[in-house]
Amino acid sequence: MLKGIGTSGGIGIGHVLLIEDFNAEVIDRQPETPDIERKRFLEAKDTFVSSTKEIAANLKEKLGAGDKTALVLQNQIYLINDQELESGITEGINNGLSAENAVDATCRMYADIFRSMDSEVMNQRVADIEDLRNRIVNILGGGQCTDLSSLPPDTIIVASELHPSITATMDTEHVAGIIAEKGGETSHAAILARALEIPAVLSLKGICSRVKDNDPVIIDGEYGEVFLNPSGKTLKIYEKKRRIYAERNEELKRYIDKATLTGDGSKVCLAANIGGDKDCSKAMSLGADGVGLFRTEFFFLEGVSMPTEEQQFEVYKKAAVLSKDKFITIRTLDIGGDKDIPYMGLVKENNPFLGYRAIRYCLGRVDVFITQLRAILRASAYGKIRIMLPLITTVEEVQTARKIISDICKDLDRKEIPYDKNIQVGVMVETPSASLIADLLAKRADFFSIGTNDLTQYTLAVDRGNENVSYLYSVYNPSVLRSIRNIIACGKEAGIEVGMCGEAAASPGMIPLLLSFGLDEFSVSPSKILETRKNIASWTKEEADKVTGTVMAMESEKEVSGYLSDYIAAREELRRKKEGKADG
Repeated sequence: MLKGIGTSGGIGIGHVLLIEDFNAEVIDRQPETPDIERKRFLEAKDTFVSSTKEIAANLKEKLGAGDKTALVLQNQIYLINDQELESGITEGINNGLSAENAVDATCRMYADIFRSMDSEVMNQRVADIEDLRNRIVNILGGGQCTDLSSLPPDTIIVASELHPSITATMDTEHVAGIIAEKGGETSHAAILARALEIPAVLSLKGICSRVKDNDPVIIDGEYGEVFLNPSGKTLKIYEKKRRIYAERNEELKRYIDKATLTGDGSKVCLAANIGGDKDCSKAMSLGADGVGLFRTEFFFLEGVSMPTEEQQFEVYKKAAVLSKDKFITIRTLDIGGDKDIPYMGLVKENNPFLGYRAIRYCLGRVDVFITQLRAILRASAYGKIRIMLPLITTVEEVQTARKIISDICKDLDRKEIPYDKNIQVGVMVETPSASLIADLLAKRADFFSIGTNDLTQYTLAVDRGNENVSYLYSVYNPSVLRSIRNIIACGKEAGIEVGMCGEAAASPGMIPLLLSFGLDEFSVSPSKILETRKNIASWTKEEADKVTGTVMAMESEKEVSGYLSDYIAAREELRRKKEGKADG
C-alpha cells in the first residue's frame, strides 16, 4: 500500500493509464519581426481565452448551473490578462524572442517565483501557470493538447501532475480515479476532482516510475491510500467499501438544505469554513446556516502586493451578498507560522509558530490592520458580518483591537459611510492562555470560536508538521478535551455563543462530545456539511452525555480514540443491519 494525500473521496478500482508529461515542447524557430510576434501572441491569447470559456461552460453544464467550480478555470483568464505577465511576454518579444519562447520564459519565471514561496496556496498556482503555458505554446506551435476526452471504462489516470484544463475536459464517465505525484488539497485539480466526484490521491511521489499502462490499481480518495496489483482479498474488501461509500453519498443527498437537528429534535447551528466566494456559494447551496470562518489570508496569498482597502471591500462584500442574509464570520489576517507572504516583510524566525503572527502582526502593523478592518466594516452594510480576532493570548489584545475598531467606526460616522453599528467582535480561542482565561475573555468578546488545530498543537507542545512527534497530535488527548469543555462552559456562563471552526468540528468521534459540552455552532469545510448534519442527527443528548461521561473519565488519548472508534463502528453496523444492508 502506498500513501499520498486524499483530496477527493471515494473508492476507485480500475487499470492505469500513465500520462508521463503534459509539457508542450517549444519549437525552435527563427522569430519574425517583433510586430508579427506580438500579433501572433495576441491572436493565441484570444484563442486561449475563448477556449477556456468554452471548457468552463461545458463544465458548468455538466455540474449544473448553480455550481461555481467552473470558476477555477477563470483563474487562467485572469492570469493571461494580468498586466505584468503580458508585459513580460511583450518585453521578451521586443528583445528578439519568438512569441512561444517569450511565453515559455515568462511563465517559467512566474512558476519559479510561486514555487519558491513558502505557501501551499502559492505553490498550487504553479499548476495554473504551467497549464496556461502549455496551452498557449500548443496554440502558437499548432500542437495538440493531451486529450483525455475518450477513455476506456474504469480508467485510473496516473500523472506527474494534472492541470485544471485536463481535469475539466476528461471523460468523467469512464475515469475511476486520479493519482498524481504533485498537488494538494487546495490545488485546482483537486477542487475539480471533488466537484466531478472522482476519487483522487495526490502528492504520491514516484508513482509514475512504479506503474505501467493497464496495471490493476485501487485508490481510496478519502484516506489517500493506493494499492498496486491488489490481491483478490483486497479487491473484495474495496468493492464492498465502494458500495458502502456510494450508499452513503446517496443518503447524504437527503440532507441538502435541511435543518440541522439532533436525534431528539434540538436545533444546532451548522456553518462553513471558507477561503473565498466559491466555497461560500458551495456552502450556501448545501444549506449552511452561515459562515463560521472566512480565512482572509488566502486573498492576501493570491497576489504579489498588498491588497487595497477597495479590493478587500469588494471581496468581503461579495461574500456577504452570497451568504444570503446569513451570518459570515471574517477572521482578521492570520499570517505567520506556516503562512508566509513575501511582500508582508515577515522576518525569518527560529520558531514562527510562537512568534510574530496573527493578531500580534496586526497590532504591530496597525496600518495593515486598519485597512482590513475598514474594508470589513464597510462590507458589513451588505450582510450579517462578524469580526473574529485570531491567536488571542491576553485580554489587552482584545481591548486594543476593539479600540482600533471603535476609532474606525467614529471615522466612518464622520464621513457618513454606512456599516453595521452593532457588528459583533469575537475571539478565536486557540491557545492554552486563552483557554485558561476564557472566563475573562468572555466578558470582552461577543462570541467565541474554538480553533482546535492550533489549540491541540499548543496544548500538547507538538509541531503538527513534525513527523517525529506527530503521533502525539490528537484532539482526543484528555488535556485538549478538558480545555474545550472549559472554553464552552465559560462562554455559556457569560451568555455568549461558542462555536468551533477547527477540523475537529466535523470529526464523527468529537460530535457527541461537543453536543454534550453544549457547543452552539459547528463550522466545517463545505465538503463536510452534509456528513456532519447526518452525524449530528444520529445523536440524542442522552446518548451523547452517556458517551461523554465515559470518555472524560479516561486517562489517555489511546483509550479515548479506541473507545469512540469502536462505539461508532458498532452503532453503524447496528444501523446497517436494521436497514438490511449488512453483509452476511
